[in-house]
This record gives sequence, structure tokens and C-alpha cells, in this order.
Amino acid sequence: MTELDTGEPTAPEPQSETGGRAHASRRNFMRKVFFASGATAVATMGGAGAWAAMADDATATPTADASAAPSGAPSGGPGGGAGGPGNQSITEDFFGLTTDGNRIDDLFTIHSTKVATAPVISAANAFLAGLTDTQKTSTQFTIHSTEWRLWSNIDSYERQGVSLADLSDDQKALGTALLKAALSADGLETTEKIRKINQAAGEAIGNTNSFNEDAYYWTVMGTPSDSEPWGFQFDGHHLVINYFVLGDQVVMSPCFWGSEPTSMEIDGETVTVCHEEVVASLAFINTLTTAQQAVAIESTTKSNESMKAGAFSDNTVQAYTGIRGNALTAAQKKKLLGIAEAFVGRAKADAAKVRMTEIRKHLDDTYVTWAGGTGDDDAFYVRVHSPVVWIEVDCQAPGPLAGAYGATQGSGATQKHVHSIIRTPNGNDYGKELLRQHYLTSPHHR
Repeated sequence: MTELDTGEPTAPEPQSETGGRAHASRRNFMRKVFFASGATAVATMGGAGAWAAMADDATATPTADASAAPSGAPSGGPGGGAGGPGNQSITEDFFGLTTDGNRIDDLFTIHSTKVATAPVISAANAFLAGLTDTQKTSTQFTIHSTEWRLWSNIDSYERQGVSLADLSDDQKALGTALLKAALSADGLETTEKIRKINQAAGEAIGNTNSFNEDAYYWTVMGTPSDSEPWGFQFDGHHLVINYFVLGDQVVMSPCFWGSEPTSMEIDGETVTVCHEEVVASLAFINTLTTAQQAVAIESTTKSNESMKAGAFSDNTVQAYTGIRGNALTAAQKKKLLGIAEAFVGRAKADAAKVRMTEIRKHLDDTYVTWAGGTGDDDAFYVRVHSPVVWIEVDCQAPGPLAGAYGATQGSGATQKHVHSIIRTPNGNDYGKELLRQHYLTSPHHR
């Protein structure tokens, strides 16, 4: 059964084209795309429910050309790894990552996890209260909004919401407090380093209009609550955090972490980011025997881009490939979990503990696929794939910031330019499966 953006949305907040960097053109285009495909949604869901689910987009006209690309939108490669729509589309209803187009049921349930969500609820309310009325109407969307899915990791993508450039120092501090409430110290440090390198690299190539530390955008979906679903998104170049909350349950995916370069001298200090996932991945592959590597390594060469479930790839279908967890020794399984921990550990400790328990439960059914070299400095791609987690670490070719570290754009893949992502397969990215269950089971929504 297809899991659609269904339920009973609250009244949609009015959207505004104010704010120095809030771009309504992307939003308006995607509204048109959704309405161009609206007949499918109506037929699948049943009239009123479909239109209620898309109430956030109700100001669009259904006469748009769905094949048109939004002005200024980037083109994306296979799997949306480059971050733009390209050949991908968001005209499909959300279904989630699967191995064969069919979801596994009963993987995710509404239950108590004992995660302390009160601090993030309080911080989100404080952040919203600190915005002006105009900023707030540009930033807050319904929990069902398609805005959840309209993220990208590239610099030129037109984003909705309020950017850091739009905020005063006090407002920025409230945003930082929200990240601090949601993330671990390592997670917060990673976000700050990605932004810091983006600024320094932009200065190095003389293009801080495109690459700077303030071109990162906040959106809040729903109203922060201890009982109703809500969440937030922090979105910019090489950094995307989706954070869904329902009671004491947290879903922190999709999250994209990347940098170019991954290490840079800034004000006399070497700033390094996205190193943990690279080290953990190499540590795992080098614990495998020659025979095991023959199963796990699909190619000894690394293409310029290998990511399959980047932006605009919410419904990717990818069969399991590589070596399976049940073929690993206990020591090798521990190294495999180390890759997951590098990502999951960017959430608060209690939320990370819940997530790692979920991942361990399916460890024997976890597959690892590798491409590229296995040396300390080799470029590589790794995919960790189970019923409940999807991780990709992708060493990319030098891109637009190549000049910041003496590289040539488009040359061979390198550890100096890394893209990585964590997702939740089988329908629970953005907490969608929990959201569906909430509206099916909550007495006040029946």
C-alpha cells in the first residue's frame, strides 16, 4: 500500500515572498508539479483526503507544465546525487526507499522510546517566537507540507524558509540553540565546520555570493508539540538535516553531510570535517578477508559520482548487493556498526541509542557494497543497506570549490570532496510512516 502524505492537516500557514533569500519561485513551481499529478493522488487516496493532504499547495493552478524545470534549478545526476531535480521528479507520491518497489510492513511503530524531546520542543518554540511575523510566515509550514522533500545539497538551489543571512545575531543564537537541543556535540560541531569551510572556500575562490556560512535555511513543519507530530529542516550547501518529532520518538533522516574540501587551513587552524565516516568505512573494508572483499567490492575503480539516494530520490529502488551481515565475524560486525555510529552519533545520545538498537536488530540482514580503493587516502564509495537504514559515503570528483585546494574541477574522485547521507528505508524518512500511523490510530483524528 502506498503511504501518501495523508491525514488531517492543520490550516495551512500563509506563505510570503519576503526575506532576503527566500525564493518563492521554487515553491510555486513544485506546487504546479504536484497539481499536474494530482489526479493520481486523488484516485489513490480518495478525493477529499487527497486534497486535504495537499492543502498546503492549494493556491496553485493545475495548468502548469509538469515537465518544465524551475528557473535556475540545478541538474542532477543518477539518484539525484548532484542535488537537483534533473531527470528525477517529485511528481510521485512519497513511498520511500525499497529493494523491489514493495515496502516491508511493521518495521516502525508508535511506541515510547524515552527520548527527551522537551528540550528540542522548547528550543523550537523559542526560535519561532524570536522571528518577526513576516519571517515566521515564510518559515512555518504544515506537517504535511511537500517542503519536507524539497531539499538539496548544492549551493545554487533555490530554498524556502528563512536563511541565516536574514536573521539577527539574537535570532541566529536561537537557531543554534535549536540545533544544540537536537544534535550531539559532534553533530553540532559538524554543522559548524561544514559552514565554516564553505565560507573559507568561497573566499579562496573569490565567490562568497554562492559559498558562505549564511546561505543555510530554516523551515519548521507543524507546531512544536509534545503530542502532535512536527519537525524542522536545516538546509544548505553540503548540509541538510531533517528532524521529525512525535511524542518521545525522533526520526532524523534524511540527513546529508558533505564538504569540499574536507580539510582546510582557516585562521591558522586546520579544520577537518566528514572524516569519521571515511575512517570508519575504511576500517570496515580492511577487516574483510580477500574472499569477503571479492563479494563486497563491486568495482576497484571509483567514478566521479556514485550516490544513488541523494536529493529528489525519496523513492529509489535498489536491490541488496555486496556482502551480507550474517557472513561477518563479530569483530567485522562491530566495524560495520562503526560506520552507522559515525552518522547516528550526530543526534543526541538518547535518540542515537534508540536508532542504533534498531540498526543492530537487523544487522544480519545488512548489506555492504564498495567501489574504489581501500588505502588510507583512496577515493571510494560505500553503501550500507538494511531494512531500517541506508548509508552512502561517496568520495566525489573536485567540484566548483576545486580551486580552494589546488585541484582541477572534474578530475578523479578524491577524499577532499565527500558527500554522505543517511536515510530510513521502507517509508520512514521524514517520519512518514509514524505520521501515517498517528493519523490512523489517534482518537482525536478518527
